[in-house]
Amino acid sequence: MTSDTSELRAAARHFGRRGLLGTGAAAALAFAVGIPAAGAAQAAELDERRVTEDPFTLGVASGDPHATSVLLWTRLAPRPYEPGGGLPPERVPVHWEIAHDERFRRVVRRGRTTAHPEFDHTVHVEVAHLDPGRVYHYRFRTGTWTSPTGRTRTAPHPAARPAELRIAAASCQAYHDGYFTAYRHIADEPDLAAVVHLGDYLYEYAVNATGGARAYTDRRLPAHFNRETVTLEDYRLRYALYKTDPDLRAAHAAHPFVVTWDDHETENNYAGGIPENGVPPEEFLLRRAAAYRAYWENQPLRLPQRPTGPDMRVHRRLRFGKLAQFDVLDTRQYRSDQAYGDGWRVPGPDSADPSRTMLGAEQERWLLDGWRASDALWNVVPQQVVLAQRRNVPRPDFKVSMDAWDGYPAARARFLDGAAAAGVENLVVLTGDVHVGYALDLKADFDDPSSRTIGTELVATSISSGKDGADRPANWTDLTTANPHMRYYNGRRGYLRVTFDERQARADYRTVSAVTTPGAPVTTAASFVTEAGAPGLREA
Repeated sequence: MTSDTSELRAAARHFGRRGLLGTGAAAALAFAVGIPAAGAAQAAELDERRVTEDPFTLGVASGDPHATSVLLWTRLAPRPYEPGGGLPPERVPVHWEIAHDERFRRVVRRGRTTAHPEFDHTVHVEVAHLDPGRVYHYRFRTGTWTSPTGRTRTAPHPAARPAELRIAAASCQAYHDGYFTAYRHIADEPDLAAVVHLGDYLYEYAVNATGGARAYTDRRLPAHFNRETVTLEDYRLRYALYKTDPDLRAAHAAHPFVVTWDDHETENNYAGGIPENGVPPEEFLLRRAAAYRAYWENQPLRLPQRPTGPDMRVHRRLRFGKLAQFDVLDTRQYRSDQAYGDGWRVPGPDSADPSRTMLGAEQERWLLDGWRASDALWNVVPQQVVLAQRRNVPRPDFKVSMDAWDGYPAARARFLDGAAAAGVENLVVLTGDVHVGYALDLKADFDDPSSRTIGTELVATSISSGKDGADRPANWTDLTTANPHMRYYNGRRGYLRVTFDERQARADYRTVSAVTTPGAPVTTAASFVTEAGAPGLREA
């Protein structure tokens, strides 16, 4: 998203230098991504009866469950592959209701909201005064059209000790690489408290630069999907494309989601305000502002997460009674630039620099403070990139990924030392990014396999990224030999199911045989447990 005006670049430079937006800078960046300035004339309201095509083509979703409230989402888009979703730039009234039963005979709350064109006719409704730990059903209506019914669940009361908490973890869903079959199986999972999405909800690349269709389907797409996402309109259309997938819609309708991003929601391997390529940083911040805005618009996120220009607070804390505390992290927005030009490199003094950060100072303090105050049995950390050490070969000339925590070892030490100092006994880190499933012990000293185990890292494979994959990728022997704390490695697609109780956390690695053909069955490839009070993984 380039700009011909010096005002826009100056606004972005102002943000980049100071980390905050003044009034003029905010207005310029808002203008750049199509956000109306404060005090602008409000759009006219559309008569609901003028909505003559089904506006609920992208389904419904819920997210970030609290004990007495939940966030409900939808977007009005009769023609999702068109800018604006096929609606005029007018406000549209939307009615919502939430009930104890799926036939809506026992409605507990209902109301009216507005789908604003400034937010691409997305709707975010925070429904309060609900009962803790209860299943609800919800739907939306505008004109003569009624949305599909969604199912959601509130979190347990903060003082409750639920017998069990079950979640699914997912990541990395490249539309151009395969079907989202794993989401159909997630939709069918019973009694999930949440689906935790660990990033790469979409990919910014051209969907298929050679023909407008996925190579394994005959589905044709408009030409604008054959370019990389850069503008706000690009990102909005890409979310629309992904949300037309019926399996993804089914998973969103079946369970509340807890989402965080990685890089591809904006640009591959960006670091804070630094782009992957040679684009001037001030121009990249304009692109980041567009990407962050489209992300909030299209995810079931609450009002505190709504971005301001190129800044959005994604890190947040969720409680599931006294059984589990979830500290959702953001390892993209505040990190230092990757050392040695990124990629897999031999570590050295540049990557070891203690001033380098993955989370930024404020988020790091927030995490440590949250751990110190936690009274939960399990402290769960959904985040993006592999935390444990991961050497590529069992030789002295090994390389590590500069984009993962291996490229930020001082930050990793602060993370693990902070957990130990806070008295966190049952630490479970949930990770995505790498398109494979790992089960890893988190060690006090990764160079000493006999050192104390501080916690567990469970890495969810991709939904579709990387196409079909293999049970044992080509580097399986090298990685498992070089990293004795790696208890499991599988390269198939799928998701992770984790069940927490008072005694243990159980991880089931659920994989599908293929994503390049539809309807593949799901199997449990492996299961591991870690016992409360005794960190370390063993096969179930």
